Amino acid sequence: MGIQGLARFIKDHGEILTDDHFRHSRLIIDGSSIFHILYSTSGVDQQHGADYDGFEDQVCKFFKALRDCSIEPFVVIDGGSDHTDKKFETIRQRVQSKINNLSMGLQGDRIIPVLVKQVFKQVLSSLNVPFAQCIFEVDQEIASLAQRWNCPVLSNDSDFNIYEIQAGYLPILHFQWQNASVQGGSSQNYIPCKRYTTTSFCSHFNINRQLLPVFAAIAGNDYVNLQDMGFPIKWKGYPPMEPNQKPRVVFFNRLLDWLASFQEQQEALDSVPSLIGHGINRDNMDAALLALSLSIETYQLQPGCLERFFNDGETPDPDLLPDHLSVLPHWTLLPLMRGKLSSYMIHILLLRPVIQAVQVEDPKLPSGNITSRPIRQVFYGLLLGERREVEEYDREGTNLTSSMVKAILPRVAQQLQLNELDQAPHSVRLEVFLETLGVSQSTLNGVPPHLGLPVAVTYYWLRHAHPRPDLPLLQALLLGLVYGELCRQRKGEEGTEEGPVLERLRDLIQNPDLGADLDLGVAHAYSQWQCCMREGLDLNQLLCLPLPEPQCAWLYKGTLVHQLVGQLRGGVTPDSLLMEDSSSEQLYRAMLEAILNSQEAETTGQPDGPSADSGAGG
Repeated sequence: MGIQGLARFIKDHGEILTDDHFRHSRLIIDGSSIFHILYSTSGVDQQHGADYDGFEDQVCKFFKALRDCSIEPFVVIDGGSDHTDKKFETIRQRVQSKINNLSMGLQGDRIIPVLVKQVFKQVLSSLNVPFAQCIFEVDQEIASLAQRWNCPVLSNDSDFNIYEIQAGYLPILHFQWQNASVQGGSSQNYIPCKRYTTTSFCSHFNINRQLLPVFAAIAGNDYVNLQDMGFPIKWKGYPPMEPNQKPRVVFFNRLLDWLASFQEQQEALDSVPSLIGHGINRDNMDAALLALSLSIETYQLQPGCLERFFNDGETPDPDLLPDHLSVLPHWTLLPLMRGKLSSYMIHILLLRPVIQAVQVEDPKLPSGNITSRPIRQVFYGLLLGERREVEEYDREGTNLTSSMVKAILPRVAQQLQLNELDQAPHSVRLEVFLETLGVSQSTLNGVPPHLGLPVAVTYYWLRHAHPRPDLPLLQALLLGLVYGELCRQRKGEEGTEEGPVLERLRDLIQNPDLGADLDLGVAHAYSQWQCCMREGLDLNQLLCLPLPEPQCAWLYKGTLVHQLVGQLRGGVTPDSLLMEDSSSEQLYRAMLEAILNSQEAETTGQPDGPSADSGAGG
């Protein structure tokens, strides 16, 4: 997000950025920026739905590099509480672009898997890295905290080129954490990076510091874009642009040259009509000036709530919340800021449109999000009550379209009130969750508690996915859960040797069938499963965790499960992969039998899907 082209423009003026050896400091990290960058640069596979364990390793390495250089990180994750929808069109266009990339066969290109944010938050917790999920305007909160603590911000959002942050802004793309200078315990360890300050920028272009927000507003950001509003800027007194010149660079240079003649914001705003006043009536001009003024205000720093949260673990006073956040029950504030509740619940309570995530799947088939819609409908029902509607944007073919989705409530949830949901008995909250997924409590009796939620979600997926998953798809998914469990256990017992099952499964990952193209049918099936898992996690959190929350990094490894499907369809049996490890075989059979026995007990039956007659071992 931010000002399109500004980061490149600043990079091309190399003297604005100063080389820095960063160490011994607090650092405010834009969490949404960093988890996107860490995933996309981690080298993990991006075609088969996700390799979350590889992403977890990358996150751990990043924070170890900070720790080695005595850098104290504080991560702030965007809670998405924009109540004005000012960024909605920008987000909508980006999602449509991702859909277009999928339709052209650019599988995985710039697509972040749906569980990455949850994995990121869980890893931060395991590493004891302080983090907050911000329920206010996140950029302002980050900048305010950085100014308060006199430390820099790490991000790739060019809006931080505009905020007045005394200690500066460290662009992620110049933050060479993988090249950290580490000299064994030396106090001189550092991370090479480049530091930006507004002082350096304004000195270079000879403009007054307080004019930077005017520059951002006229240049066009996530809040206002004069060109898109129908107010093209006409530069008078400048020669025509040459063919080899970049339009955005020319625009920035001319805008900065124009601003250099002013000293105050209002003086510059009063002169804007001379730039855009070509055949524009007074009302339209007033609308343009108002939009610019509101955009400029977003860069004015106000006292924030993050310092209190990081220092004392306290949320803002509920009675002092902005009007748009008064819809939040008091009990939700702390879980929201701790990242223990899905932030998009704020959008739902404000009746804002929701844009569903895009994944690698078959664009010729309906979106995978449709499979998980009934779970979302209960999520909506708990927040809004029955018979309300939420506007969802989702892929239909290769177009992003909107539809109204009704909120529903299961029978057992009819008397629950959102304001007191945390006080409801555990048995009731558990029954709401299980009824939503169509699972009986007895189904999960033989399954380890921390895998109860994934098994319940997998059963739901088997009943609702379309096309109906065949037995190898289910077997591969459960073998992937066994693999994750073995990896999780081994990580907790460092130094132990890999067992035979882990060796066999790792061999499939390290020696893939290189001649095989991505099977879109398999990708689509597992896209649906991940959508169901995401909604199951969100619903479980809203119900205050009636089931233990699983460690998401170990739930799905796309490069493995895709290989397994091919192997199983080719005649390999689960028994042959699980032999010599009775505990792994017992875990696999417990999960498979729980799912297939529950399916067999369904009175309606699922004749097109796997059945218990297929045999637990395949």
